[in-house]
Amino acid sequence: MDDAARVWDCPFDYAEGLEFDPRLRRLSTEEPVARIRMKYGEGTAWLATRYDDVRTVTSDRRFSRNALVGRDFPRMTPEPIVQSESINLMDPPASSRLRSLVAKSFAPRHVARMRTRTERVVDELLDGMEEAGPPADLFARLAAPLPLTTVCEALDIPEETRPWLRGHALTMMNTVRSGKEAAVRSKAELRAYFTEITAERRRAPGEDLISTLATARDDDAGLLDDDELAVMAMVLLITGQDTTTYQLANIGYTLLTRPDVLDAVRADPTRLPRVLTELLRHIPFRKGVGIPRIALEDVELGGVLVRAGDVVHVSYLTANRDPEKFPEPDEVDLERDAVPHMTFGWGAHHCLGAPLAEMELEVAFTKLLARFPGLRLAVDPADVPWNTTSIWRHPLDLPVAW
Repeated sequence: MDDAARVWDCPFDYAEGLEFDPRLRRLSTEEPVARIRMKYGEGTAWLATRYDDVRTVTSDRRFSRNALVGRDFPRMTPEPIVQSESINLMDPPASSRLRSLVAKSFAPRHVARMRTRTERVVDELLDGMEEAGPPADLFARLAAPLPLTTVCEALDIPEETRPWLRGHALTMMNTVRSGKEAAVRSKAELRAYFTEITAERRRAPGEDLISTLATARDDDAGLLDDDELAVMAMVLLITGQDTTTYQLANIGYTLLTRPDVLDAVRADPTRLPRVLTELLRHIPFRKGVGIPRIALEDVELGGVLVRAGDVVHVSYLTANRDPEKFPEPDEVDLERDAVPHMTFGWGAHHCLGAPLAEMELEVAFTKLLARFPGLRLAVDPADVPWNTTSIWRHPLDLPVAW
């Protein structure tokens, strides 16, 4: 940290398993609203780390995502992941229309229909795992294929195309400077693919999620336009498989290295939803921060004056460990009071696919633990390899036996 300028150098490259990033911990305790400098992008940004300040930034309209368009803002990846036309860079009320249309695709009846298919996919994946016998890589056998299969079937994307799409999504999340050109290329190729496929669904809609979006109407503004539809489908693919894949692996690792938590679920499987909620809060599922906002006017935040035009990042990770909201925040407390966690974001950009992700996690672990009651790690926890080159934190493979 440069004490004179009060700017913290924040590469956000900490990747020691699921240990909490010590730099984020220092920021949240020593300077909850701090100036930071990041690896990519111009200038500095503010970082809010306390729960209430994060809630303010993500819900107060004096902070804008749309004002990021055209700016080389401080970030973790060499190429910005988000598309300029994406709902992720829209503010209310413009984003409200798109969110209401997308939300229709995640209505309870649609999630219930997807649950039936997810249960079948999980059964098939566990059949293959059992037939192959131990040791098995839980990441390759369940965590990686399940969310990709679920979201691609929901979008009706051909099976032969899925590895290509996943490869491009992974490239865009890379934090290595030398990967910038590849990330630019991947983003362009994904955009071209979804422009073509959404145009086809517009002409001949089916029963899939893209067709639902293509034909969903807003009472005031009508259908999504072609660019909105293409970018939205692309966002659904990326967010619908990446985060759930890594959380499946992270939760699996945590259960298998925390016998107290695993035994509680085995003793009473009905506790699983509450256990998953606490693990989603507790696990640092990514590194650092995501998409920031721009202050549209001077705002006092956590006792600090943020000037109009300043970039403001938030940390959902530290918000989830705020002792003012979560007593003993570093502990896994299966009886914790139901304070909403921020793992799926907050406010106008709360993840619309959260019900789908929660459903997949519940189905996967319910069936996994019922099928393999003796499930255990097949290696010492210290020998589990971890990802170090992207924004996500997760085991690269997770060998298990039963």
